[in-house]
Parts: sequence; structure tokens; C-alpha cells
Amino acid sequence: MNESSSTPGTGASSTPSPADAGMVIIGGGLTAATAAETLRKEGFTGPVTIVADEAEIPYQRPPLSKGFLAGKEDEDALLPLSAKWYQENNVTLLTGIAATALDPRAHTVGLSNDTSLSYAKVLLATGAAPRHIPFPGVDLKGVHTFRTKADSLAMKELFTGGGKNVVMIGSGWIGMEIAATATELGNKVALMGLEDVPLSVAIGNELGTVFANRHKEAGVQFVLPASAAEIQGTDGTVTSVLTTTGVTLPADIVIVAVGVVPNIALAKDAGLTINNGVEVTASLQTSATDVFAAGDVANAMHPATGAYARSEHWANAIASGKVAAKSMLGQTAVLDDIPYFYTDQFDLGMEYSGFGALAKDAEIVVRGSLEKREFVAFWVLEGRVVAGMNVNIWDVQEAIKALISSGRTVDTTKLADPETPLEDI
Repeated sequence: MNESSSTPGTGASSTPSPADAGMVIIGGGLTAATAAETLRKEGFTGPVTIVADEAEIPYQRPPLSKGFLAGKEDEDALLPLSAKWYQENNVTLLTGIAATALDPRAHTVGLSNDTSLSYAKVLLATGAAPRHIPFPGVDLKGVHTFRTKADSLAMKELFTGGGKNVVMIGSGWIGMEIAATATELGNKVALMGLEDVPLSVAIGNELGTVFANRHKEAGVQFVLPASAAEIQGTDGTVTSVLTTTGVTLPADIVIVAVGVVPNIALAKDAGLTINNGVEVTASLQTSATDVFAAGDVANAMHPATGAYARSEHWANAIASGKVAAKSMLGQTAVLDDIPYFYTDQFDLGMEYSGFGALAKDAEIVVRGSLEKREFVAFWVLEGRVVAGMNVNIWDVQEAIKALISSGRTVDTTKLADPETPLEDI
């Protein structure tokens, strides 16, 4: 077992020599933490090193746009594992240090501090980065993207106290979550996106309208469909946004949340197969021997669909971190979990499980009341449930996942009937 570890957040005090090559994990998110924890739980006693370019111990992202941003959760809510865990389990943390090169033949990882690590197996958990669109004025002070803990801390400081004009560019899950939090903190929010209805790409117009109406009740202004023609400012600081529909929105803060792109540079330069991320098998093996990929960056073959799928959600970070670690140890493991995510917006709590690619062509069946905002929606394709979403109704996810996993043909009349237990369908 590696007997030395750096103090979390301060960089390396030592690195494994080639003779001590063990498991190297590149990334500082939930996937990396989960993989390290799984390696130890599965009995691996050799060196484990995490390389994280942020000067933070590995943290998870969902609270960043929810409870942490709102001030309802502290920094401990971000940590899947404490700093003490890494010390007690002899996991070396190299924080504030980036992996700059991967050589699958030599089994080495080059680092930004001009050193290198040798590895027996390496896991790419490099995540994703905000998509940048060259809007005129995007470099003005007051224009932000949202991805990291530092981003969330900056937004928390700006939102607290209220009274700001916030323009959100992006009508997806992150954009809607931040809009809700900013509004609850007393700010005036205008939100634009390329959809007629926010979230419609993910859940369709009818269900997206449920969330949009709740936002409108809280005072959020929607400018849809629209994008930014120009972000305008004075003396280098943002003052307004001119939309492509000709509307000028006053702005103290502009947040661009138009999706993310996988961080593939390291993998691409190493010659790995790239396909909307790093292409991997169901066991998360890349095209290079002893190189694995998991989390947001991995485009994995899913056994249930026979198609590649890249998931950017919390549950996938955990599931893929576990599978990758077991595969690195030579165990038989496949990523066959049903994708899952959740959101909190005002008093709307939602959980979703299923295959988004299949849901696009499916019929939506609703049990419960859209008007009361208490319902479960099912996506049914060729008689089978391929996805399910519960809004303000709880303790049904296991039953929803069981329906999806079974692949059985369902009676949609029973599916829509709240009096029929999901287990009996």
C-alpha cells in the first residue's frame, strides 16, 4: 500500500515511482472519489493516486446549482468522501495539478508540475466543461459560466441580498435550477433558450410547461425561443443583453448555461477512440489496454439498448465509478444501471429514470395531476416503459426502474390509474 499521501488541497508531497505503479485516477469529481473508494472496498492495497486539476478534494456537482447555491447546504454537502478518508485509506491526492499527457504504451501520465506518474491501470474521469459560444460581449465583466465550486461560490455572493437583474442564457436543467435559486434569493431573472418551452428537449412541451408555469408564478421572465445577439456593457462591465428577437434585457449578471462538452483532449492526444466522448465498452474499457473512462467523459455501450450513451448525471458518476474500479481490478463488471437524475426548482421536486434516446419517440402517459403538480409521467415505446418521471410524488423510483428493467408490455390504462399499484402493472 502506498504509505505517503499529499495533504488534500496542497499538491503532492510524493508521487509513486515506476516500481510502485498502481492505479491512477485522473479527475476530481464524484466519479473519481467513487472509483477510489471502490478500489479500497474491493480489497486493492496497492497505490492509488488521484490527479485533480482543481485545488479541491473531489466533490460532487448537483448541490452547486441547488442547495449549496441557495445557502441551504454547506461545503460538506459537496464531499462524497472527507479529507480524512483519503489519508486513512492511503490515497494520494494531487490537487491543483493537471494531467497533461497520457502515454498508453509507456503506461505514464505527464503532469503540469513537470513530473510524471507510472500506472498499472488508469481511469479517465475528466468530466466535461461548459460549452462556450462566442456571443459578442461574452468577455465582459459580469458574464459567467457555471460548472465548478468556484462558479457556485461566486454566484452565491452575487445573488445573496437580491436586487440584481440576472439574465440566464440556456433553458435546460442547470439554467432552470439557477433561475429558481436566483429568484428565491430576491433577484429578477430573465431566461432565454432555443426551445419554445423550457426543458422540452428533455421531457416534451406538456411536461416542460409544468415547470415553466411555476417559474412564471415566481416572476421569472421567459424570452423563448431566443438567444443573445449581443451582450452589451459599459466600461467593460455588462449592462444588458440584446436578444435575437430584438428585446433588450437589463443585466447585472449574465450566466451562459448552454450545455457542456466532454473533456477529451487528453484521450484524443493519446490516440484513444473518440465518439461523443471517450468511447468505451460496457465494462468501461477504452480502445487502449489498461486505460478506462467513466463519468461525463465516457460514451459507454449500454447492454439494455445496444447503443452508446453518454450521461452527465450524478447517478452515472457513482455507477460508472464503481464499474470502472472493478474492471480495473480484473473483475467482471458492466455499466447496466438505468440512467437517473433529479432536480429541485422552487417547490417542485423531480426524479427521472430511463433512456432519453428511446423516450424521444415514445408516448407519454401521466398518472396524477399536472395542474396540482403531483404526478408520475411514463414514456411508453412499443408497449414498454422506457422512462419514468415523478414530480412531488415520492417512493416510486424503484417501481419505475423495475418496470423499465422488465421490458414487459404494459396496459397504459392501468399505468395512468393512480389506484393501480405500479408493482401490479
